[in-house]
Amino acid sequence: MKTDGTGVSLRLFLSNHLNFIKSNIIFITSYYLIILIIKYLISSKRLRYQWYPKMLRMAALNEPISGDMHGVRGADYACYRQARRAGLRGTFRAFLSSRVQNVDSIVRLDDRDLPIVNIKGDVLFNSWKEMFNGHGAYFSQNPRIYSFNGKNILADLAWPEKIVWHGSHKFGDRAMDTYCDAWHSGNSDRYGLGSPITAGRLLEQVRYSCDNKFALLCIEVTSESARRRRSINDNIDNSDNDDLSEQEYQNYLDHITNN
Repeated sequence: MKTDGTGVSLRLFLSNHLNFIKSNIIFITSYYLIILIIKYLISSKRLRYQWYPKMLRMAALNEPISGDMHGVRGADYACYRQARRAGLRGTFRAFLSSRVQNVDSIVRLDDRDLPIVNIKGDVLFNSWKEMFNGHGAYFSQNPRIYSFNGKNILADLAWPEKIVWHGSHKFGDRAMDTYCDAWHSGNSDRYGLGSPITAGRLLEQVRYSCDNKFALLCIEVTSESARRRRSINDNIDNSDNDDLSEQEYQNYLDHITNN
């Protein structure tokens, strides 16, 4: 029995055509499924506070504060708690010099070449190290510093004074006797150094009485990749410890500083 060559060719053509259509349907379906998943994640804010593995984030506390911050430890703990509430899974410390520390030393040594960004990812400084070159920490562009609850402190009326506490000289070393009694005093006869950030610099040295309420900045002191390595090596992962006490958080900071 002879086979009709035309019929065979037609069947092969139809078979190949159907396979092509099926492949395209699978591709298009997969593509749109991925798009829908991404849109869902964005709409549910699961990607709102994403990690920046090659950057360190800076944010302000949600309201101005006087020079009485219960010391550097109290200020660090306030940064920790507000970062947690905002969904930021990093290690944050207060941007302060005091009797016990120079502000330039609080970021992990291996991360000091990383850019500093706000919580929306806008670059504020090209690197942590560059901030302390003696020029007063010029912002790389018009600064947009956001609080942990998403307010622009340079525009929001909750911060009537656009000034940041820091207690530091231009190179990041502590300014003796001008850090509000180690950030324990809110008295008008005590003084701390701050900077009017509308001038475009974070480390101006202006004396203010400690009863003033200014912005307090918090800085992420170690990158995600470094934190993950520590977690693997030391079985310590700060992201799982949502209810650390002030002392426990200080112990954690001491651990990462010494390792």
